[in-house]
Order: sequence, then C-alpha cells, then structure tokens
Amino acid sequence: MIRLFNVYYPVRTLVLLIGEALIIGTSLLIGAMYANWEDSYLVLVQEHGYLKILGVTFLVLLGSHWFDLYDTSRVISKGELYFRLLMVPGVMAFILAGVSYFRPDFVLGNGSMEIGILILTVALLGWRIGFTWLVQMPILTERVYVLGTGERAQRLVQGLRQSPGIGVELASWTGKLEGAVTRDAVAAHLLETVSKQKVHRVIVAMPDRRGTIPMEELLQLRMQGVKVEEATSWLEKMSGKIEVENLFPSWIVFGEGFRRSDLFRFTRRLISVVISLTGLILALPLLPLIMLAIKLDSEGPVLYAQTRVGKAGRLFKVLKFRTMRVDAEAESGPQWAGDNDPRVTRVGRFLRTSRLDEIPQLWCVLKGDMAFVGPRPERPEFVEWLSREIPYYNVRHMVRPGLTGWAQIKYKYGSTVEDAREKLQYDLFYMKNASIGLDLVIMFLTIKIVILRRGAQ
Repeated sequence: MIRLFNVYYPVRTLVLLIGEALIIGTSLLIGAMYANWEDSYLVLVQEHGYLKILGVTFLVLLGSHWFDLYDTSRVISKGELYFRLLMVPGVMAFILAGVSYFRPDFVLGNGSMEIGILILTVALLGWRIGFTWLVQMPILTERVYVLGTGERAQRLVQGLRQSPGIGVELASWTGKLEGAVTRDAVAAHLLETVSKQKVHRVIVAMPDRRGTIPMEELLQLRMQGVKVEEATSWLEKMSGKIEVENLFPSWIVFGEGFRRSDLFRFTRRLISVVISLTGLILALPLLPLIMLAIKLDSEGPVLYAQTRVGKAGRLFKVLKFRTMRVDAEAESGPQWAGDNDPRVTRVGRFLRTSRLDEIPQLWCVLKGDMAFVGPRPERPEFVEWLSREIPYYNVRHMVRPGLTGWAQIKYKYGSTVEDAREKLQYDLFYMKNASIGLDLVIMFLTIKIVILRRGAQ
C-alpha cells in the first residue's frame, strides 16, 4: 500500500487511476487529431486543445469516482461494473453537449469530442478487462502471514479475506497450526510458510507475546527482507481506523503521528475561515426560504442552540436549524436521533438528509469554536457516559471539533455505543494522520456524500 496525504491506498488502485487517466487523455487526443488532421497543431496548441483535453480528462475521472469505480471497499458485480463504466462516457457526452451549446469555445470542435468519446468508451472497457488480468500478476499482489491465534488475529484474517481489492493475499496464519501453540511450533510453521509461499510480510497479532512470539526467527526474516509489522499499524492501513481494543498508551506516546506544527495550525485555521465565510455568503439566498419553511411547518424558533464539548473539553453552543419539535426531549431527556425518528418534523427530515440544517454551524467555524474538518462535537451528557464506556474517548478532544470529518465520510450516522466506538476509531486515525492534504481529501469526499445523501440522519 502507498501513503498519499497520510491515507493508505492499494497500489492496484493507483495503477488503475493512472492507467485510466492516460487512456482518457489519449482517446481524446486521438479524436482531436483524427477530426483535425491538417490543423491539429493549430487546434491543440494555439486554441489550447491540450488544456481542454486535460479538463475533460479530469471530469471523466471525477465521474468515475462519482460512480464508485475506484472504491475497492464496495463489492459490485461484473455486470454492474460495466454498466457504471458505460454511464461515465454517456453522462460526459451530455455534459459536453451542453457546454458546447452555451460555450463552444470551451470544447474541441469539428466533432473531436464526439469521436474521442466513442474511442474512450471502447478503450475503457478494454482497459478494465485488461486490468482484471493485470491485478493477478505477482507484482501487484503481496502475500502475508498473520502471526497470532486470538480474536484480534481472527479479525485481521477475516478483514484480509474480505478485502481482495487491497492487493493482499493471505498465505497462512498461526490459527492453521495443528496441535499445541508453543513457541517452537509457531516458529516452525512461520518459517515453513515463508519458505514455501514466498511471504512478503509478517503481521504480528499476538495479545500475549511473552514466551510465544518467535523473536529470533522474526529477526532472521527481517534481515532477509521480509517486512515485519505490528497488527495495529496494519489494521490502521487496511481499515482507515485505529482500533481501541488492545491499544496501549505507549503506542500513542511513542508512535508516529499526533504531531501538529504551528504552520499546520495556522494554515488549517485559515482554510476553515475562508471556507466557512464563503459558505455563509453562498448560503445567504437559501436562508430566508429555509427559515420560512421551518416556521410554516411547526411552531418554535428557527435556530436551535445546543451545548457541545469542544477542544480541551471546553463547552460551546453549536447552532443548527431546528429540525425537531420544540418538546422533543421534554419527557425522554437527551437522546440520539434514530431511524424515522417521530420527533423530526417534515421540513426537518429534508434539512437533515440534505445537510442544510448544518449551515448555521459555519458561524461556529468562523468564530473558532469549530474547525471545518475534525471529530464531530458531542453533547456533554453523552461525553460523560461514553468516556466511561469507551477507552481513549477523551482523546478526541485534543483538537477542535469539525463540521465534517474522517468518521463522517467512512461511517454511517451513529446512535449506539458501538457506533460511537467505531467513529472514535476513525477519529483517532484522523488525529494521528492529520495534514492539510487529508483535510482536502475529506472535503472532496464530503461533497459526494452530501449530494448522494449518504450517511445522513
């Protein structure tokens, strides 16, 4: 796996993306040269044809991302894959037709784009068929051995088996060892598997390492070029989260990450201010309509202020458009919203699914109570309870809470302790790997999630 913007991506996904970008650009270039053979230099250079091809290439890649064609975590059938693949040039043809009608100078003329799209449709299908063969080559597949037999090792093995898209093949694991699990038996099984199956990496997932872990053999393999890694780090790469079970404080204290320079803090704050100010300005025309709809739908104030826990445990008031009845918690007290919650009004349900109810939170970002990206702020009643139930829960208060975050794009809306535990594990990953690049990735993915109404409640 390769690390970009502090996020780990499978090598095969990057190969797919780069190969597809080259195919898109080449197809459009061939179409332009075929349609303008005698004037190709004039069209491509003097009329900025190369820049137009680059722009369309970016739009096609964006469309493929929109249809989840680069998401290895989503398992789709081959038929559905090819259907989505054909949808991309189809949608792009409609977009280019609209652009050429209103601004013909933005696209290549003389039928260049039409020919390019036709070539692209065939080329994309051929590339995906070829890529299916390519990913089976040993150079894009890494064989691993999981050293461990407990629940954590089983979870890791199951995760590897259920994630073929990451390019990792499970050679074996200690759970296949017959007889007593002694140090010598584990060492013999490990060395035999590495020798016969040419293992590239050993992942250590033993909860009790004293007297069982074959340290001398691992050192020997390490010197031979076999990578040896602790399960926590590998699970972090594979799942995009840090598991709190079997997580020791020393791993946080001495491990990489969890560092923020003054330049990072300043840049991150500047981005939050610019985006929140821009968002408030763009949302101004919508505000009267939203306020009127809330007033007509139910009695009560338009805005709803609620106490949340911010950075370093400081309390602040978060603002939202009211989406529930005024007496929503009069009898039950504080509680999470559930599926089809009867307390939510008709307008409120639309505001929640469209995320328009969170527009006033941009003011909290502008004030500095929140950042644009970070762990979602929780109510103090829930924080006190969850801190007792979930280890390391208070660690999430090391940074400003955010309007969106890594947990929001990776996990559904949560309304249970287990949901809170899962989201904390994603928040820990974000805090460990926080960077401007990761923030930009989260913002980019948030746009897709909001428009497609994924994870909303």
